[in-house]
Parts: sequence; C-alpha cells; structure tokens
Amino acid sequence: MDGLLPGDRLPSSRELMRRHGVSPVTVSRALGRLAAEGRVVIRPGSGTYVAPAVARADAAADLSWQTVALGDRVVDDSDVIGLLTPPSEGVIPLTGGYLNPLLRPSKALSGAASRALRRPGVWEMPPLTGLPELRGWFAQEVGGDVTASDALVVSGGQAALTHALRALAAPGTPVLVETPTYPGALAAARAAGLRATAVPMDRDGVRPELLAEAFAVTGARVFLCQPTLHNPTGATLPLERRTQVLAIARAAGAFVIEDDYARYFTTAPVPPPLTALDAHGTVVHINSLTKVLSPSMRVAGVVARGPAARRLRASQIVESFFVARPLQETALEFVGSPAWRRHLGALGAELTARRNALAAALASRAPAAEIHLVPSGGLHLWLRLPPELEEDAVVEAARRAGVLVSPGHIYYPAEPPGPRIRVTHSAAVHQAELAEGVRRLAAAFQGV
Repeated sequence: MDGLLPGDRLPSSRELMRRHGVSPVTVSRALGRLAAEGRVVIRPGSGTYVAPAVARADAAADLSWQTVALGDRVVDDSDVIGLLTPPSEGVIPLTGGYLNPLLRPSKALSGAASRALRRPGVWEMPPLTGLPELRGWFAQEVGGDVTASDALVVSGGQAALTHALRALAAPGTPVLVETPTYPGALAAARAAGLRATAVPMDRDGVRPELLAEAFAVTGARVFLCQPTLHNPTGATLPLERRTQVLAIARAAGAFVIEDDYARYFTTAPVPPPLTALDAHGTVVHINSLTKVLSPSMRVAGVVARGPAARRLRASQIVESFFVARPLQETALEFVGSPAWRRHLGALGAELTARRNALAAALASRAPAAEIHLVPSGGLHLWLRLPPELEEDAVVEAARRAGVLVSPGHIYYPAEPPGPRIRVTHSAAVHQAELAEGVRRLAAAFQGV
C-alpha cells in the first residue's frame, strides 16, 4: 500500500497475485485481515480502497470546546467521594457513612433476596410510586396519620435529597441548612443551582430564633435538616424545638425537608419525626434503608402531601422512572422478617459500645480534641481542634499516620468557625481497631 492515499483504489486481486507471486487464497486472506484492521474498505463489485484516515489511538483528542459548551455551572463531588472511597490496605477508617461489612446483615439480606426472587411477578414493572406494601411500611415507620398513599419509594437517601431539593426549590433560590451539615446535601443543593444558607446550631440542634431570622432575611422557602442524631454534631432536636421549627416554617410559607437518616442508630428514645407532628403538609420526610443495611440497598421512602407530593412523584418518573422491583421486593421481604428487629437490636448495642469506646479513647489519648457532645446514638463524633492547629494539616498528618478522618470544612456552606474534624466509629472492623486509630490520630496531632 506504499504510495497510496486514503480513498485510493488498490490493484485488483489478479494484479496483486502477479506482483507478489502468491495464490488467490493468500491475497483473499490478506485483504480480509486488512479490512478487519480497518486499513482497507472492500466494496463488492467496485474494488478495494484504502480506508479514510482516522486519529491515532495514542493521540489526545482536543476536548477544550466542551469548556465553553458546559458553561460555568459546576457539579463538585470532591467532598462526597472521600466518604465513599474504601481505605487502602493497613489504613484505619475513622470516616465514612456506611457500616463496616461485619455490622451488616449480609447473610439475612441474601436470604431475603432469594425469597424475594421467587415471588410472582418479581421481574415485572412495579407501580411507579413503589410497591404498596413497602410504601405502607415506610408510612408506618413515620407514625401519626401518615398513610401509604403519602409515601414514594426512591433510590436511596441521596436520591431522595436530590429529588426533594429540585422539586421544592427553583434554581438560583436560597435553601436554608443547618451549619454544619451533611456534605452530600450541600453538593446536591449546589448541583441543583441552589444557594445554601447557613443557620447556626447549638447542642440541642438548630436555633429557632435564628431560623426565623434566616427565613425573613433570605425569603427562602425550604429548610433542610437532620433533627435526630444530626450529622456531624450528633445533636437531637427536643420536642419543644420541633414544634417551634414547624411553626416558623409554616409562618414563612416554607417546606422542611427532614432527613431522618439515623432513626435506627440508637437504642435511646427520641422525639417523634417532624412529619408525625405536621398537620399542614410542611414536612417532606426521608427515611433510607441504605445506611442501616448495606450500601447497595438503595431504597428510601419519601413522605409528602399535597401538590409537593405530586411534584416529587413527577420528578421521580422523569429522572429515573422507578426503583427496580427485585430490590423493592428484597427490602420488603427483609423488613417484614424477624431478622430486621434482630439486626436493629444487635446493631444498637454494638454502636453504643463503639461510641463509648471511641469517646473514651479520645479523652485518654487526644484530650486536646474537644468532643462537641456524646450523642445518644448515631455513627459519629464531632471534634473541635485547638485553634493553633491547621485542620488540613491534621487531616493530612493523620493520613500519613495511617488513619482517615473527615475535615470539618466540608460540612459548612460558607467559612468554618475554626478547625474541626469528624470521626466515625462504624467503619472500623472492631473496637481494638478504633483504639489504634485514635492512637495514630493522637500521634498526628503531635506531628503537626
């Protein structure tokens, strides 16, 4: 093919045979191989031609045009992806949002999945709002006068937050959030084009008087909160404040998105969910099975009423149609079995023991790190570092020492008030690993 250009016709098979002294079979095989490699194009009745030039596989394509086409909107996953990335070998995770595999009911989940897959119609399309029985279960978990018709099944808590924010707030408008707050919620709000505005907290949760002021100043129509075992502080909003929050939101003509992610992470009594106290359709309630069971159990229930519920259901259909029926059937099979209550009992006891062990280890080995409060449950402790310590330097020194912690600044929608870190007790293998993780963290403090 020397001297031929793309599009040029090759000599005939007879001419190739004469030039190279080979048989017809050899010529046919050679042309077939060249065609398979994309170097020639065989056109029956016309001949064989040199294929058009293509970009070399090792040549970098110029994709700079996309910068202009995409515009200046940014979807930033940097603060979330660190919470989802498994630790390297030998590194102790004092961070993360999921249970260690040893704390998950994997065997019981597999049994539930096997039974679910034998159900009639398991591979058929489910009702668009979710299986009626599963919606009824989510409604029952909330309590009050909530019914199955108020519930919508979606693909996990993060999807529920994204649906709720996009459905209830228009791009460019403010949304009020507790500060600090869950980084995944901040990322979802920003991706939806919303302006996250901070409302300060104390050890009892969001401060009602500042919430009322924030509504008045910003004109926001949505407040996102975690009133039970808040992430990262561990605060639980008392009943009196819950009623105040509802009254303030109602006076502002605003919605409250209640992320009830930690309702199963305590054995202590907690006040009823905000939505159980709500008689006016103010609250959109989210309850996820993902954190309490498995990262792959991406099933959550969203409870809402009125036009907001209709918009949420429309958003679900437009964005993802429905949650896969086998997953819904598995969730329903599991929560309806004795394994569910056994799991909650064992998990509550283990998380209590881990919380106590982590708090004791911190008090003993790292007393300079002040624990914001020892919560009645949950997965985390929120630590205030001495002001002379640089937060990022501490996190990096801990990483080099072989322990992962979460930097505090990712939990704030604006400038943080000082150096903070979040430490988690649910991702480690056992209490001995927790103790070793705190030892490494204390060494990192000394090395900064």
